[in-house]
Amino acid sequence: MNPRLYPLAATIAIFLVAWVICVLQFPYMLSTRVVGNLLTDNAYLGIVAVGMTIVILSGGIDLSVGSVIAFAGVFISVMLRDSGLHPLVVFALLLVLTTAFGAAMGWLIHTLAMPPFIVTLAGMFLARGLAYMLTIDSVPINHGFYKFLNDAYWLMPGKGRLTLIGVVMLLTVAVGMVVAHRTKFGASVLALGGGEATARLMGVRVGATTVAIYAFSGFMAGLAGIVFSIYTSSGYPLATVGTELTAIAAVVIGGTLLTGGAGFVFGTLIGVLTMGLIQTFIVFDGTLSSWWTKIIIGILLLSFILLQKGLMRLSTVGQRA
Repeated sequence: MNPRLYPLAATIAIFLVAWVICVLQFPYMLSTRVVGNLLTDNAYLGIVAVGMTIVILSGGIDLSVGSVIAFAGVFISVMLRDSGLHPLVVFALLLVLTTAFGAAMGWLIHTLAMPPFIVTLAGMFLARGLAYMLTIDSVPINHGFYKFLNDAYWLMPGKGRLTLIGVVMLLTVAVGMVVAHRTKFGASVLALGGGEATARLMGVRVGATTVAIYAFSGFMAGLAGIVFSIYTSSGYPLATVGTELTAIAAVVIGGTLLTGGAGFVFGTLIGVLTMGLIQTFIVFDGTLSSWWTKIIIGILLLSFILLQKGLMRLSTVGQRA
């Protein structure tokens, strides 16, 4: 097996073993109801993690996505309350704003040769501040179209509900897989993750690619914000604090190298589901604190970083040989 596939294989193996352990202790976790809830509860995280995967594959980072999701929820709720526009129009306006916001960060990163960490950290504070400027309170969404979206689901065998937002998350992952692994843009992203100088020698338009990467991440954060607003039927400026770190953890647990240049969007989906499975197990158990989710995720994250370091050393030794 190609050594670059080891992290993905490890992610899938850990997820399957964890699922078997959960089912042995709680057989009901094998039901389609649990599967449906797992997809629904983690839909917004899965979507934003797709955008984060593209960013990390390029060797960058985006710390603004959690704040962008919160801004999206507040923007939608305030616009629906005050403007009288249809939700679809508000969704379109929001996606234009978040995509432009991401593109602006990408432009700054390239033009000013600034570290993505610093630029997106500034973007995180800016987006959160804009959310607070719109409102400091939680704003409920009572529009009839939202009720329609919440009631849209496919009843699976076993009476599990595959909701609309769960389907949107799966479709987003599918699109992300095509973009990352089957397009010229995806090839440019991977080349950029191998080093800017190398990417230039390969003919990659570094500036345009960098802008497109962060624009894609901004679009996905906006889409995640729409899904989150449907999930909660409200907008709140303090929502999704720390989601950017959770998304990064899901990407790394999914087998993507933090240094960029190698990884799989499908692995990110498995990483998101693994984190959701841990939370579901804790809920079923009823005696464990929810903080155990953070502890186990931290252990998994450290383990995958160590695995990545080991693979990089093996690759270096192989090249010398």
